[in-house]
Amino acid sequence: MSEFIVSARKYRPQTFSTVVGQQGLMTTLKNAITGNRLAHAYLFCGPRGVGKTTSARIFAKTINCLNPTPDHEACGECESCKAMNENRSFNIHELDAASNNTVDEIRKLIAQVNIPPQIGRYSVFIIDEVHMLSSSAFNAFLKTLEEPPAHAIFILATTEKHKILPTILSRCQCYDFNRMSVQEIVNHLKFVAEKEGVSVDEEALNVIAIKSDGGMRDALSIFDQIVSFCGKQVKYEDVIKNLNVLDYNYYFTLTTNFLEGNTKESILTFDEIIRKGIDGSQFISGLCSHIRNLIMSKDEETIRLIEMAESIQEGYRTQSINCPDDFLYEALRITSECEFKYKDCPNKRLMTEVMLMRLCQLGKKKTQ
Repeated sequence: MSEFIVSARKYRPQTFSTVVGQQGLMTTLKNAITGNRLAHAYLFCGPRGVGKTTSARIFAKTINCLNPTPDHEACGECESCKAMNENRSFNIHELDAASNNTVDEIRKLIAQVNIPPQIGRYSVFIIDEVHMLSSSAFNAFLKTLEEPPAHAIFILATTEKHKILPTILSRCQCYDFNRMSVQEIVNHLKFVAEKEGVSVDEEALNVIAIKSDGGMRDALSIFDQIVSFCGKQVKYEDVIKNLNVLDYNYYFTLTTNFLEGNTKESILTFDEIIRKGIDGSQFISGLCSHIRNLIMSKDEETIRLIEMAESIQEGYRTQSINCPDDFLYEALRITSECEFKYKDCPNKRLMTEVMLMRLCQLGKKKTQ
């Protein structure tokens, strides 16, 4: 049996052009290389799983490539690139600051800085989660970071830029990585699914992309989990069951109940949702988002802000026609108020049921 490799590792980008969702930053880095304008220190910051460490490795690989391609990417064939691909390169040094955050660890790193690279022009030092370094470790690092040898380049990566000392920030070029859009994640998951021979619904991919909160690594981890559950045929129903996500149809049904003033059906539908194991706060947050999406669906220019499959967008467009504007705005106020107070309420179920009753009364008034 061949060894299983998780998708986040198996499909990790190897060139700037294959990095998803960070095209502007990748162009800037590539231009710095082609223009021979390399800084001695970079800070890559942004949410988890958006490509900070991956981009640092690609950068290190490209600046040491012996035969760059015409579009200024690493060739992947020279000895330096092969060493990088096989994780045996002495040109790249990685330190996890979360578990190596003392002065002694930084001193060991500083001792390595003066050793010139064996192959290529640069030694690249990647310090991940750099905000975890102690204050004394930061201070021990300052002088080396400011005046390193010509062959040394530092790339610091962090999810919490605000925790970095200003003296460190002032010595680095800062690159802010963005969360990826739902569509960017969906497109990449389609690519991975095709490579893996997995048939998957677009609605299912949208659920995975939304659940990942803009992080490609999280999206690929969820994808692996779903494939383990479903096999080679992945359906929307299987995804929401495995991830314990509430089906969009519940929110469409509830909105219809609100407009009809049908309190009984609304309460029974909420009871069914609770019995499925959906948390009350998750339900209320989802209902707020549903009403927001109905408001966005009122205009063709704002409906694109609903990052969901076209079939679901069409459902919002159709239902929004029957929803008066003042009903939607007041409904959003009521649900947002409930969401804000939910955490501190001693009787959470009663509070949610009262919210549903108010929405039904609101809908009844608007249709009279």
